[in-house]
Amino acid sequence: MKTIESTLEFIKNYPVIPVYYDENPDTCLAVLAACYAGGIRVFEFTNRGPAAVENFKTLLNYRNEHFPELKLGIGTIKTTEQAAQYIKIGADFIVSPIVREDLARITSENNLLWIPGCMTPTEINFAEELGAPLVKLFPGDTLGPGFLKAIKPLFPNLKFMPTGGVDVNRENIDNWLNAGVTALGFGSKLFQNPNDSTDYQWLTERCELLFKLINRS
Repeated sequence: MKTIESTLEFIKNYPVIPVYYDENPDTCLAVLAACYAGGIRVFEFTNRGPAAVENFKTLLNYRNEHFPELKLGIGTIKTTEQAAQYIKIGADFIVSPIVREDLARITSENNLLWIPGCMTPTEINFAEELGAPLVKLFPGDTLGPGFLKAIKPLFPNLKFMPTGGVDVNRENIDNWLNAGVTALGFGSKLFQNPNDSTDYQWLTERCELLFKLINRS
């Protein structure tokens, strides 16, 4: 049974979170499989296009058959209608680019982890008041590790996850880890094909590298 606490604990154990969307369901499945082969166990699909709902259903069905331990969440949720739709489908967690009281309420009622996106101390404080245990710092590259280091003492009970522009290199990851993140969300920089290859072995290897960097090995 998935709960807010169990999902949060799972994210702490597997803190590399790909953030992805594509119109083509076959591409989505290939990307998910490549990430899983690289050690990914938490994956955020984004509600950013007309195929989002159907592709998320496809991913969930594939997950249920092949990767039952994988946590598959949905991101870019801005309304309760969207949240309700994906909760009904079976999302494991909900990620928003914004903070809204009604989103906090509907996820709490369904005992589902909600990760709101914040950019200011006021938004972070509001998210904490609404009961969010994990906050997405968005956009991560605009705020930077220095921002988190400065505000983290103000929110000792909150956990943080930067998303948006987080780079796939040791220096950037070390800076975020030293600032005190719990997890890292990786978007476009994770999915840049380095050699235009037709398979996704490069993505598997990049995910493996990310875990090594986060474990500082």
